[in-house]
Amino acid sequence: MTGEKHISLSELLSQVKHSLAEQFPLGVWICAEIGEIKTNRYSGHCYLELIEKGEKEGAPKAKASAAIWRNQWSAIESYFRSATGTSLEAGMRVLIKVSLSFHEAYGLTLVVSDIDPTYTLGESEQRKRETIAALEADGVIGLNKQLPFPAVAQRIAVVSSATAAGLQDFRRHLLESPFDIRTELFEAIVQGSGAEDSIIAALEQIAQREEEFDLVALLRGGGSQSDLECFNSYALSSHIAQFPLPVVTGIGHDKDTSVADLVAARSLKTPTAVADMLVAMAEEFMGEAESCYQRIATLAEQTLLGQSSTLTLHAAKLIGATSGHFSAASLALQRAELQLRHSSMAAIERCRHSIGLAESAVAASSPERILAMGFAVVRSGGKAVVDAATLAEGDPIEITFAKGTAEAVVKQNKER
Repeated sequence: MTGEKHISLSELLSQVKHSLAEQFPLGVWICAEIGEIKTNRYSGHCYLELIEKGEKEGAPKAKASAAIWRNQWSAIESYFRSATGTSLEAGMRVLIKVSLSFHEAYGLTLVVSDIDPTYTLGESEQRKRETIAALEADGVIGLNKQLPFPAVAQRIAVVSSATAAGLQDFRRHLLESPFDIRTELFEAIVQGSGAEDSIIAALEQIAQREEEFDLVALLRGGGSQSDLECFNSYALSSHIAQFPLPVVTGIGHDKDTSVADLVAARSLKTPTAVADMLVAMAEEFMGEAESCYQRIATLAEQTLLGQSSTLTLHAAKLIGATSGHFSAASLALQRAELQLRHSSMAAIERCRHSIGLAESAVAASSPERILAMGFAVVRSGGKAVVDAATLAEGDPIEITFAKGTAEAVVKQNKER
């Protein structure tokens, strides 16, 4: 094998370089999607990653690095912005003219020399615009924003991948806060194939328990801009727009705005920003509550002071009125006492007179007085005799006089 003809790696790559130069001497127009785009702030050059997606989401069919040199970048960017109203961003499909630059040590680089702004902004952007137009036509694009947003949210339904780094940041920020903000995860795929259906299914689970939550946090975390495709879909955006609870998105992108962001009640860049918003809401609510407490305390103190003054005034009036009533009552009582004493004395005198008369009457008719007048009491068998017919001759009798008694025998009974 060592005797066979061979060439070095550099010779092979040099031949590739010459072949490419001969094959594409004037450059070529290609369509591709921008996977990533970065501008070096020191050199001024713009670097892109161009991709062509395959049938399976997330598995590129082709990928290449491209560059727009500083002397071309400013003109191309300005031209594209003026024609489309937007900057070149990841996720856009673009039609660009490239020349093939091949270096034996650094490989193939596509050097961009021109761009056609009349070409579609990219399938992603086009679908995004079509989705927005459809939602506007349905009249639902602003419904979620019209829902009453809670002053403080303590029961959060979270839609996210369980392994997302953004979810862990979100939870850590809430745990580090002094507030009891409870979350429940409704796990979903948030990028790639099946993400749209998975997120919708999670939202439907939350809708069945609507009364248990204050709002929904849709979190994604980091990733490339091309991973935002599911958040521009009509089905998912329509679900969010018409969801019965306010939805807050923290999808984890810095520049692009998805349709889900547009229809959500509130849109924040990252899951951490969502957590910060919830904590800030709780802090604001706590501050307002403390302010209300202070105002209530001050008002109560002022009211009590005012009522105390009023009560003191009424007490003075009551004391004065009571003292007057007591003086008048005391005089009336004294007069009543005198009247009672006089009437009692008169009644007693009348009673004494009546008693004297009664005593005189009793004394005038007493047996002793009657006997002293010469009368006597005759008894037979120990009983007073009031009828002579009850006596017979020979009956012993006892006669009581005013002074002394005598015993006798009936000799003769005469009828009157």
